[in-house]
Amino acid sequence: MKKFPQMAIALAAAGTLMLAGCGASNRDGSSGANTGGSDDVDVAALTQCLQDASASVATGSEGTESTITPSTGFDAGAKIGIALPAKTSQNWVEAEGMFNDQMKAAGYEPMVQFATNGVSEQQNQITSMITQGVKVLVVGAVDGSQLGGQLDQAKAAGITVIAYDRLLMNTESVDLYVAYDNYKVGQLQGQAVIDGMMADQGEPPYNIELIAGSPDDANSTPFFEGAMSVLQPGIDCGALIVRSGQVTQQQVATQGWLAANAQKRMDTILGANYTDAKLNGVLSPNDTLARAAIASLESAGKAEDKTVISGQDSETASIPLIMKGTQYMTIYKDTSKLVAEIVKIVDQLQKGEPVTVNDTATYDNGIKIVPTDLLAPQVVTADNAAEVYVDDATRSVCTADPAPAECDA
Repeated sequence: MKKFPQMAIALAAAGTLMLAGCGASNRDGSSGANTGGSDDVDVAALTQCLQDASASVATGSEGTESTITPSTGFDAGAKIGIALPAKTSQNWVEAEGMFNDQMKAAGYEPMVQFATNGVSEQQNQITSMITQGVKVLVVGAVDGSQLGGQLDQAKAAGITVIAYDRLLMNTESVDLYVAYDNYKVGQLQGQAVIDGMMADQGEPPYNIELIAGSPDDANSTPFFEGAMSVLQPGIDCGALIVRSGQVTQQQVATQGWLAANAQKRMDTILGANYTDAKLNGVLSPNDTLARAAIASLESAGKAEDKTVISGQDSETASIPLIMKGTQYMTIYKDTSKLVAEIVKIVDQLQKGEPVTVNDTATYDNGIKIVPTDLLAPQVVTADNAAEVYVDDATRSVCTADPAPAECDA
């Protein structure tokens, strides 16, 4: 997958070096290391280090458009299989209705199913879709490395396979990957954590902690490594301090994306490392886990830290928190646009037309480079939320003060 194995090795090595010097760099850490620190802190150098790290995030798309033709066409009104994971975030819940509505409007017969009970259920659902004669299989995988047999069956039946949001791993039997740019999502989150701390948390160095997604979700790696491509230089120069010492993806993973798992881990970290220290920032890969971190901070009596916390998915429960400054930011990945992109591609496949992609070089699933169609994610803070959500009726109401009850967690 996109640049990731090499990055993982580099991060692990850098993390080891960072931990070796962590105690010397941290001083008393009572308000980040920026309050009560020793006189040897070169604030200007640390500030420049963080400014350089934040500025390293490129703007715009890096892709080059090309086309592929994975289908020779099929009958109008065909069955389209859409296999989705458990409803662990608001975006997955919304996708169900959007797929049904948009596919039906385009003249297709959608078969949308969620794998609430895990991989085996999704395997059975995909097999059933193949048996029922779907012409395109859209898969948001529970675990993208565990569907190889079913995907091989789909390809043998002449079905076009599209990986939706999560890359399908270790298989030749995937034609296309359609997603928001998840590596860029991580970069934007890392950038926002730095920018937010520099704006609101005084001078560096800053204390931060890291949260990653579920290890069985292929997206957890690009989220984390994208973020660490921005944060790691700050850790290396001593501007960012991880008092827990937990800096690898394995150490900070959250099994199942469950809020309870993230909150339990954060409770332990706060109790062990922050009884007399301020936590300036938390890298969280999505809004659900951001709210878990917020709950942990509040339970520990640390709401006054005003910790800068990242998120993703623009969940309605997090938007009021962003407007109040409790959560610093989220990422908007408009599900309706992603679903519309899938419908457009299905139309092209139905007609046997070429499909436009914008990355044919970097998404390696372990067996092949998967042609990829990436959409651009958008950062949302209190400053731009009303503007970003102006055409999203579900989310725009949540920017009001006070927010309506339907925006509550």
